[in-house]
Amino acid sequence: MWENYFVVRSLDEALDVLNKEPESSRIIAGGTDLFLDLKRKQHPKLKNLIDITRIPNLDQIWLDSNDFIHIAPLVNHSQCLNNKIINQEIPILSQACASVGAPQIRNAGTVAGNVVTASPANDTIPSLMALDAQLSLASVRGRRTVPINEMFRGVRKTEIEPDEILVDIAVKIPSQYSVGKFHKIGLRNSQAISVANVCILLEINEDVVTNASITMGAVAPTVVHAEESEAILLGSPLTDEYIDDVANAATLSINPIDDIRSSAEYREDVSVVLVREILRELYTRVEAKGPSEQRVRVQDHKGYHQENGSRKFFSISSIYKTDDRIQFTVNGREVECSITNITTLSEVLRERLGLTGTKIGCEEGECGACTVLMNGKPVMSCLVPAPRADKADIVTIEGVQKNGRLHKLQEAFVEEGAIQCGFCTPGFILSGIALLQDNPKPNRAEIVEAISGNICRCTGYYKIISAIETAAGHSGA
Repeated sequence: MWENYFVVRSLDEALDVLNKEPESSRIIAGGTDLFLDLKRKQHPKLKNLIDITRIPNLDQIWLDSNDFIHIAPLVNHSQCLNNKIINQEIPILSQACASVGAPQIRNAGTVAGNVVTASPANDTIPSLMALDAQLSLASVRGRRTVPINEMFRGVRKTEIEPDEILVDIAVKIPSQYSVGKFHKIGLRNSQAISVANVCILLEINEDVVTNASITMGAVAPTVVHAEESEAILLGSPLTDEYIDDVANAATLSINPIDDIRSSAEYREDVSVVLVREILRELYTRVEAKGPSEQRVRVQDHKGYHQENGSRKFFSISSIYKTDDRIQFTVNGREVECSITNITTLSEVLRERLGLTGTKIGCEEGECGACTVLMNGKPVMSCLVPAPRADKADIVTIEGVQKNGRLHKLQEAFVEEGAIQCGFCTPGFILSGIALLQDNPKPNRAEIVEAISGNICRCTGYYKIISAIETAAGHSGA
């Protein structure tokens, strides 16, 4: 899949490597989309992968003195969900991040990566477009800023040049008179590509809509603004009488297709429904609170506020080639093994180390059978290129027991009869352990969300949920 895998330690180094062979090189961060593309041989000319995940300070979210929220290129969806600035000031982005994949995907996939991938069914792009995000691109030639509304040329096509890296996403905090919501329709509650999605952000001042953004995904070659609908809203009060007209006008901006997930007709119909229902919710919210009621701010925004990420960084600069070796810790033991240019972490664990508790299912990050803990977070090991694991700390199902005793969640699986065919069990247990480490007393909804990236082929979810509830009620390891 690649000839050279570069792990760089600075942005300048990444840009230098990229500049040497821009047409045959790609940046990899989360890799949840790119790695699948490589498996499907969709980049036949690719020679070099440039891994930027070890560069310090690229996983930060911060607020500058001009009320712009900045999202660095390694910020993943889970970080957005847990970030108080984003949750308070731009909740439509939190809502979009919450709909992306499942916890394992959100722990790896980055917001910047979503922009670069440029899928018309992307979940975070509609929110960023509604917020009029500004995108900073860097190359050895310098930096430039592109408004997100000018970024997309077509399906998976952007204004980013081959030698450029997306290094910053900047969003101006909306007015305190703003209300908004993101919602999507998929074929299931998690791990679903959007059939259609809509994000609406309105500014309402003295009962009048003074700014309106309605963005729609999966209904055209790119995410689009419903310009006719926005025009109807501008200068008018948000009242029930306008909502049907605004929703119906949204069809004038879209050009849906028939595909495996939906018919074009359904996409058109459901887009109208989404616009209508979101507007009705916003109307109810405004009526209940009053359009001039100010939102509580995170802080007074005087000066500079910054939130750092929590990743561990390793000062390394390496090129991995076929038959190279990587070193990492697995279940508390230092190991070293050879890799090739197509090796995934799941293959390393199973084929090189004999840790067959990590199961191979879909190999596309859909089923969760290959879930392991990487630096404390659950990830789909089938989507992790082997060089990414170098210097990492990995825990598999074989490593969760201590001193010869099963983990309390393993005991609960036995006690509750949650083990059926057993194929999915290791992935569920590791997802459950990660949840209990972060949240020792989760409620049922939090448990369901935590295991949403794991599929049980025997449909035994109730017992699995009960086992995690039981483990949460136990004391000890």
